[in-house]
Amino acid sequence: MAEHITISHAGSSRPWAAWISHQLEQQGLSTSMLRWDPAVETTLVEALTGLLDGPGRVLLVLDDWYFGLGPRPAAEWAEALREVVPPNADRFAAVNVATGALPTTAAALGPVNLLGLDAREARRRLLRRLSVEQPRPTDDTDGSSPRFPNDDQAQWNVPPRNERFTGRDSVLDEIHDVFTRGSGEGERCVLRGISGVGKTQIAREYAYRFRNEYDIVWQVNSGYPGTAREQLAELATRLQLPAGRETGDRIRAVQDTLRSGRPYRNWLLVFDGADSTEGIEGLLPDGPGHVLITTLTRDWAALGRTQEIEIQPFTRRESVAFARRRAARLSAEQADALAEAVQDLPLLLNQTAAWLDINETMPVETYIERIRSGRPNQFGISIADDDYKKSVWTSWSLTQNMLREKHPDAAELLKVFGFFSPDAIPVGLIQTARPGDLPPHLAALAADPIGWHTNLRRLHEATAVMRMDYPADTGFDPGVESVQMHHLYHGYLRDGMPQAEREAASAAACRVLVSGSPRNPNDTRLWARYAQLIPHLEYAGAFDSTDASVQELVLDCINYLRVRGEYTAGLDLCVKAWPRWQQRLAPADRNLLMLEYLHSILLRRVGRYREAEAMGRGSVAQLEQHSPNSGELVRAKTGLGGSLMALASYDEAKLLFQEVWETYNRLLGDQHPRTLGARHNYAYVLAQLGRYEEALTIELDVLQAMERVLKLRHPSTLSSGITCATLMRWLGRYEEATSRQEQNVRVHRQIMDRHHPQTLRAEQNLALCLRRTGEYQSAEVLMRTVLSRSEQVHGPRHPDTLAVLADYANLLRQHGDTGRARELAERACDEYSSLLGDGHPFAAGVLGNLALVRSEFGEREEALHMSERALSRMRASVGEHHPWTLGCALNTSAARALVGDEEGAAELSAGTAQRAGDVLGESHPLTLSARAAHAADLRALRRAKEAAEKEQEVIRALAQTLGDQHPHTLSVRRRERPYWDFEPQPV
Repeated sequence: MAEHITISHAGSSRPWAAWISHQLEQQGLSTSMLRWDPAVETTLVEALTGLLDGPGRVLLVLDDWYFGLGPRPAAEWAEALREVVPPNADRFAAVNVATGALPTTAAALGPVNLLGLDAREARRRLLRRLSVEQPRPTDDTDGSSPRFPNDDQAQWNVPPRNERFTGRDSVLDEIHDVFTRGSGEGERCVLRGISGVGKTQIAREYAYRFRNEYDIVWQVNSGYPGTAREQLAELATRLQLPAGRETGDRIRAVQDTLRSGRPYRNWLLVFDGADSTEGIEGLLPDGPGHVLITTLTRDWAALGRTQEIEIQPFTRRESVAFARRRAARLSAEQADALAEAVQDLPLLLNQTAAWLDINETMPVETYIERIRSGRPNQFGISIADDDYKKSVWTSWSLTQNMLREKHPDAAELLKVFGFFSPDAIPVGLIQTARPGDLPPHLAALAADPIGWHTNLRRLHEATAVMRMDYPADTGFDPGVESVQMHHLYHGYLRDGMPQAEREAASAAACRVLVSGSPRNPNDTRLWARYAQLIPHLEYAGAFDSTDASVQELVLDCINYLRVRGEYTAGLDLCVKAWPRWQQRLAPADRNLLMLEYLHSILLRRVGRYREAEAMGRGSVAQLEQHSPNSGELVRAKTGLGGSLMALASYDEAKLLFQEVWETYNRLLGDQHPRTLGARHNYAYVLAQLGRYEEALTIELDVLQAMERVLKLRHPSTLSSGITCATLMRWLGRYEEATSRQEQNVRVHRQIMDRHHPQTLRAEQNLALCLRRTGEYQSAEVLMRTVLSRSEQVHGPRHPDTLAVLADYANLLRQHGDTGRARELAERACDEYSSLLGDGHPFAAGVLGNLALVRSEFGEREEALHMSERALSRMRASVGEHHPWTLGCALNTSAARALVGDEEGAAELSAGTAQRAGDVLGESHPLTLSARAAHAADLRALRRAKEAAEKEQEVIRALAQTLGDQHPHTLSVRRRERPYWDFEPQPV
């Protein structure tokens, strides 16, 4: 029978116990893991002797906590080790993984040190200590064995371990069971409980205790969605994932990687403080790993796919053990009484025990009586009737009183801390603020590094609610970068301040944030600072400030989110600021007008086009009344024009863009970048109106001017180049369009990220050009990669992604997988209808595309029904003579022909050919397609001679314009019915 080893370990050293167990079992030994946590009423002699009741030897895994549980006096440990170990020396062995010194009496156990070694040496020492002769060779590279505890995870960002963590073993085991008993795909566990019950500490301890089961352990602070998004996106950078610069792009890259399980299947994500599902639910990844959520609410359980564990207060045994570890002067009876007074709430117990530890002259019984009676001293605060709130109020008030009496500088510093986000109070930013930003006494304190750190330490020791974090790139004498404070006490701190103190602290916090602003949201190198500032705006009172510099900070933060592509987060800031600024500022105030301009842009970016239009119209009306000659009015008209473009109100948008262009031309000259940008907008809206030749003439002039003024590699120049190539393609100048777009894409790839939205638009147009020149395979490969990257960068429902989706479906329908084409076309149709409404030309156009796919499947009646609806809606939206309407008519004539309506098909194709010639010219590909279709309809009506003549005319014209071997020419020769694809444009 194999020898048995019982591995005794504190909960904190479970990773070592698991690794040791695995190593011993590979040598043919049997093992069992036994957590060391003897009851207080059990003597250490009894507990150590009890370990010998099982078979075989006992291996003690000694760490800093093993001797600290209880807590137990050093004398009791010395006595127990002397009495139990020597008589049983052949049955006891030990390994040392402690960072501190072991008791001298532990030498009797003969512990071997494993800390700081590599796995090979640690294994050698372990087996030698247990006298395992001639060890078997092992292979731990298959990923199934526990991670060696000295080896770091691939990625880890969990805050430092709570060295006073006590108990909670059953909850930790339950979390582990939830994860290990599941299907192995996307297990999610929710820790729910009241504030202060210890959810965050339990989640953190779980991460440490089971860390060697994971390759990635990543914590996301989820109290503010913007911060949560930034922190999850940071994992993409750490993993060196190919992703763009925008936050959404990097989040999707992380989610894709975690979902695939490559290269890491074993991952744990902790979403801490997710008290609302809004903004957080979409961040949760699927895949083989685990998600742990802490929350106050039941909202997560209602969503499904989660298992909820309700976190209760400490057991009394845990309370007593924790209180005695926190305040060594407490007897077991006093700790019990304190626990009863605070209802075993860990946060309150930590706070009160910390107070007693510092204030050694205060009788314990007197303090406990104050907690029970709810007398927070004369502090001018009304206490709620609820016992829990009363206890929290009282303990916090006593602490504040003590700070005011003994450490007034720390008390004043604490007031300012109350006006920053409690999740990451930017201590480093506060300390380095300009001298005038802080009250004089705090400015003097900030200038004294030793005094500053001393007071931070006092707050940390006295309040027991502040975690201090140091910069990752610490130097010789690192300062504290940030501190964390529990939301409950943070709220009480703010609520308990008199109005005058609140206003002073708020103003100071706002000044600190202004000092920390980089003042350039377009510079990607400064984005990390904006991400740091945004969570503090609401707490500091920035949205209520009448200080112009604070308002400019808010605008910069909104602009940063806009440039970064975080449109929802930017819109959230607009919604907070706008009603407050409207009350405080004049209608023509520059900051208010800029806010409304940004607000309308962000509404448009998230698809709320009608609201964007209303916001834009309101701004224009205000400015026309109060500032009719201002630059703000011109800017507002540009924004309104963009909203109108999204709503397909092209005629009105054209008038606005023309007016803006003429205004800039008059004020700035025809070569100024703003004038060129306005003229570009004018050309673009002409293109949407179907006036391709006119638009191309203007855009070519714009491009040449931009090449002179802004140079060839400027993003605006490249954007104009995309528009020129697109217009050439729409005019049937396929070879020239392809040549231009290939060069345009080369430059984009040289100066921009391949995930940049403009690079994607350039490559999308190149794929469309390649398709028109007959290079179908290259077009398919490129369009497929563009769609994948667009989904990463923008998300699957963004208008730019939907445009690529529709184009890819068209490509697959003609040259690839019709089943996949149908799936994509149906998705595009549903999404555009939901986003823009059935009456929008884009929704009508993709409906026509779907009809073509249905026709490929032989669903002729349904295809005709769809085509007729698409034609009717397009005609109502953009008019009878728009190229989009003509294209829908071409497809509808084919659908009629397929169901046997030869007369209806011929009538429609004849009218379409006539109108196309009038609008686009006699040699345009759409005109020639309509004539070829009409020839087919004449042939079906047995008018063969007339059909043949028209067909030959079309073939000659196509050969002359596109070439004798062009796919379009060849298809007409083969008498394949022409069709038209609708291409939705970026909204």
